[in-house]
Amino acid sequence: MAGFREEVLNLIRQIPQGRVMTYGGVARAVGYPQRARQVGMILFGLGESDSEVPWQRVVNAQGGLSTYKVGSGEWQRALLLSEGVEVGPDNLVDLKKYGWGPEGAPR
Repeated sequence: MAGFREEVLNLIRQIPQGRVMTYGGVARAVGYPQRARQVGMILFGLGESDSEVPWQRVVNAQGGLSTYKVGSGEWQRALLLSEGVEVGPDNLVDLKKYGWGPEGAPR
């Protein structure tokens, strides 16, 4: 699992400012399409001290900010807005407009 964790964090570090990727997209891009929930658990475990990983750029499959469930939704929203990502009143990001995937990887 340590190798998977590092692959996930390395990929998330590559997501450009102003773009987002889904948990499932991250899992597929690193070769583990069934591990979207584990991607979320990895990000949840980072804590506030790991500012080098732009965790706010990862959203759920619908483009939603699922971090409201764990108490950091307003923070994620503010960070995305500061990067120029529009977040609707329904806490959704337009994946067609802001979605990103590394070359050859599905979003």
